[in-house]
Amino acid sequence: PMSEVAGRMSIQAGAHALEKAQGGSGVLLGGVPGVQPGRVLVIGGGVVGINAARMAMGLNARVTILDRSLDRLKYLDELYGDRITTLYSTIDAIEELLPQSDLVVGAVLIPGAAAPKLVSRKQLGLMKPGSVLVDVAIDQGGCFETSKATTHQHPTYEVDGIIHYCVANMPGGVARTSTFALTNATLPYAVQLANKGVQAMLDDAHLLNGLNVHAGKVTYEAVAKDLGYAYVPAAQALKG
Repeated sequence: PMSEVAGRMSIQAGAHALEKAQGGSGVLLGGVPGVQPGRVLVIGGGVVGINAARMAMGLNARVTILDRSLDRLKYLDELYGDRITTLYSTIDAIEELLPQSDLVVGAVLIPGAAAPKLVSRKQLGLMKPGSVLVDVAIDQGGCFETSKATTHQHPTYEVDGIIHYCVANMPGGVARTSTFALTNATLPYAVQLANKGVQAMLDDAHLLNGLNVHAGKVTYEAVAKDLGYAYVPAAQALKG
C-alpha cells in the first residue's frame, strides 16, 4: 500500500514542482486545448511505477514507462493500450527520453538493497531547464546520482537547473490515507503475531519472509549482503 501511495503522490508532487513559482518550467501536465500536454517518464514498472503512470494518464499527460521485464511491459501494454508507451529500459532509451520529459519519476526498487543509479549528473544536461525529477527510491539510496533525502517541510532542491523532489517517506505527507491503507493490509498479520508469537512466522511463509533480524542474526539476504553481515536463513535462526 505504501508503494501505491508513493507512486500516486509522485505525480501530484511533480506537477506542483513544475509550477513556475516552485522553480519549475511552468508546464501544466495535462495541457489545455491548443497546447501540448506535459511528458512524463516513469522508470520502473512495479507497483510505484504503475500507480505513477495511472495518475499521470488521469491528468492527460503523455506517459512513457521503462522496465527490464518483458512480461511486465506486455502486461502494461495489454492493460493500457495506446494510452501509454512502453519501452525496454536501457541507457540509450533513458538518454533519448530525458530531453523530451518534463517530469521523470524514479520508481525502481530492489527489495532490501540499494537502488541502482539510473540518471547521472552528466545526464542532467540532457534535460530541459526547470524539468523535475521525483526519486521515489530515495529510501533505498535513490536512483538518481544527484539525489539526497529531503523533508516534507523542504521537499525540493535544484541541481544544474533541474528540480529534485526526494522526500523520504512520501506517504507521511498523506498520513490519514496511508494509515488506513497500511492497516488494511497489515492487521491480519498483526493478529497472527499477537495470537501465536514466533510460531506465526513458522506457520506463514509471508511473515517468515518479512523477518530481517532475530537474536542478533541477519535473516534477510539482501540486507546482510549490503551491510556486510553473515546471512542466516530465517527458519534456521528461529529454530536456533
